[in-house]
Amino acid sequence: MSQATLTINSRNYGSWSLRGWLLCRFAGLDFTEVMVSSDDPSARAELLLLSPSFHVPRLEHDNVVVWDTLAIGEYLQELLPEAGLLPADPTARARCRSICGEMHSGFFNLRSALPMNVKSRHPGFTVWGGAQADIERIEGIWRDSLADHGGPFLFGSTPTMADAMYAPVCTRFRTYDVTLDASGAAYCRTILELPDVAEWCRLAEAEPDDMEELEVEF
Repeated sequence: MSQATLTINSRNYGSWSLRGWLLCRFAGLDFTEVMVSSDDPSARAELLLLSPSFHVPRLEHDNVVVWDTLAIGEYLQELLPEAGLLPADPTARARCRSICGEMHSGFFNLRSALPMNVKSRHPGFTVWGGAQADIERIEGIWRDSLADHGGPFLFGSTPTMADAMYAPVCTRFRTYDVTLDASGAAYCRTILELPDVAEWCRLAEAEPDDMEELEVEF
């Protein structure tokens, strides 16, 4: 029987861990989780965006080791194509890869100004210009994809790699009370109400508060 292990870090702060975990869930992969302690220096560096390369999430499947969230998504698409992590239509598939890549390599102002913190709530939080431009770009991506593919997910009726990539953004928008247009707000509700996302958030609530650096804007 195939064995799969996914190594993650904090559920409360680990946006990349959430993405990798959702990709495995969306793909229907049977896997075991391994949690890296936030006391581990490399794990803390990643959570604080100080690491130039991500060591988590890391998927080990049989004799294959895959790190980097996009690589994990592509590997799972090849392994379990029937799960539909990428759309079947070539044009939609290209767009899905493009917006996943944009999230993977961009939105630095949003990441720094609104760090992921599932448990926290900041009503009336002030979002400054750089992060606001990122928010508006994300809203545009969502709006166009939902209009083109009919929702409720970015590429139709089932979640894809793109929804896994943007799920942590939905938690950030809730944490920092970000005002969204109607389609963006509806999409956030769809993602946050997914059983897998709800489970992740519920477990994040039980984590100890042990990273004060991520309790403030930086």
